[in-house]
Amino acid sequence: MLETRIGDFEETIMLIVGILGEDDAYAFKISKAFESRTGREISIGAVHSTLDRLETKGFVKSALKNATSGRGDQRKRIFAISALGKKVLKESMEFKVDLWKQYPAFAGKLGFSA
Repeated sequence: MLETRIGDFEETIMLIVGILGEDDAYAFKISKAFESRTGREISIGAVHSTLDRLETKGFVKSALKNATSGRGDQRKRIFAISALGKKVLKESMEFKVDLWKQYPAFAGKLGFSA
């Protein structure tokens, strides 16, 4: 059975991949973007394992880009959100918005209507 759910951390990584775009969404930049947006440190290994898991699930795809001398002639693996990944992100957002709309303590204050 195809896995179609994502955890909060996976969702955050996927959103950062989308924000960075197809030229800058590689592991090092993703980790730095995560740290700057959340204020939490993250190991590059955690980013790699999460991206591998997301790619196995079909939520992201990757491609190796040309090597540069600035990177010691090593190629970068650039990630992008797949069509399935975009669908899963949309479903996750809709589910959470629906829950926020039902939570009386915040619903009216956030501009949501029940």
